Amino acid sequence: MKNSNLGKIARYQIIFILLILALAVALVLSINTGSVNMSVNEIVKIIVLKAQEGSVNSNIIWKIRLPRLLAAAILGGALSVSGFLLQTFFRNPIAGPYVLGISSGAKMFVGFTMIVLMNYVSALPATVVVLAAFIGSLISMGFVMAAARKVSDMSMLLLVGVMIGYICSAITDFFINFAQEKEIANLTNWSMGSFSGIGWSDIQVMTVVVFISLFVVMMLSKPIGAYQLGEGYAQSMGINIKLFRLLLVLFSSLLSATVTAFAGPIAFVGIAVPQIAKILMNTSKPIIIIPATFLTGAVFCVFCDLLARTMFAPTELSIGTVTAFFGAPFVIWLLLKKKK
Repeated sequence: MKNSNLGKIARYQIIFILLILALAVALVLSINTGSVNMSVNEIVKIIVLKAQEGSVNSNIIWKIRLPRLLAAAILGGALSVSGFLLQTFFRNPIAGPYVLGISSGAKMFVGFTMIVLMNYVSALPATVVVLAAFIGSLISMGFVMAAARKVSDMSMLLLVGVMIGYICSAITDFFINFAQEKEIANLTNWSMGSFSGIGWSDIQVMTVVVFISLFVVMMLSKPIGAYQLGEGYAQSMGINIKLFRLLLVLFSSLLSATVTAFAGPIAFVGIAVPQIAKILMNTSKPIIIIPATFLTGAVFCVFCDLLARTMFAPTELSIGTVTAFFGAPFVIWLLLKKKK
C-alpha cells in the first residue's frame, strides 16, 4: 500500500514536471516564431536585459508576442478548469462551456454591449467586457440548469445546450444587423476566436480574475472530491449542497466568461483537456486534477495558437478552428467509449 502511494506521488511529480517543461517549450517556440526572425540570444537580451528598448524587435516581443502567448496560457488554463467544474456539476465527461451554450451566451451579451456602448466610447474597458460576458454566461447557465431539472438524460441536456447556443448566435447576428461597419468588423474578428490584439492591461485583468478564481476552486477541492462520490455522501460530510453547486456555477461561468471576453468563443478545450489531464494523472482527485487541468490547457492552447499563426502564414487561422481540429476527434472518442 505504501509503495503504491509512493508510486502515485512519483507519477504526479513526473507529469507535473513534464507539463511545466512542455509549457516552457511551447512559450519559447511561440516567442521565437513569426514573420520577423530573431535569434534566441537576441530574444533573451530583449526580455531579460530589456536591450534594444524602443526598437522594432523589442516592440514586437513586448507589445505583440509576449502578451499573446501569456494570454493563450492563462485563458487556455481557465477554460479547461471551467470545463472541469461543469463536468463535476453535471457528472458527465462531455459537459463543457462551448457545448452547453455558455460561451455563446457570453458572446451574445458582449456583442450587445459592444454595439450599444461603442456609440458613446471609443474603446470598452476590459472589466466591462468581462462583466458583460459573465452576465451572458449566467443567463445561458440559468437556462441549462432549468432544462437539467426537467431532463434526466444527459444527451438530451447537451442537445438543449446546443440549441441555446444556436439561439444566442441568432440573437448576436440580429444585433449585428443594426451595428455600424466598424462595430461589425470588431465583432466578426472577435467572434472567430483569437489571442491576437491582447495588451498588457488585458493581461493584468485576466490574471487577477483567473488566479483568484483558481485559488477559490483549489479551496473547494475537498468538497468537489466528496461531491464526486454523490450528493448524499457530500451532505453527510457537512457540505451545503445548494451553496456548493452555486459556487460551481459562478466560478465555471466566470472563468469561461473571461476567456470569451478576451479571446472570443473557443471550442472543445473545456471538454477535452480535463479528460486528458485525468488520463495523464490516472486519478480524479480534484487537488491533483485542478492544477494539472490548468497546465494541460495552457500547453494545449499555446501550441494551438502557434499552429494557428504559422500553418498557413501569413494567413492566420482562428484559434477555435485549430482547437476543434484536435478536440473534436477526442470528444468523439469519449462518446464512443462512454457508449461502449
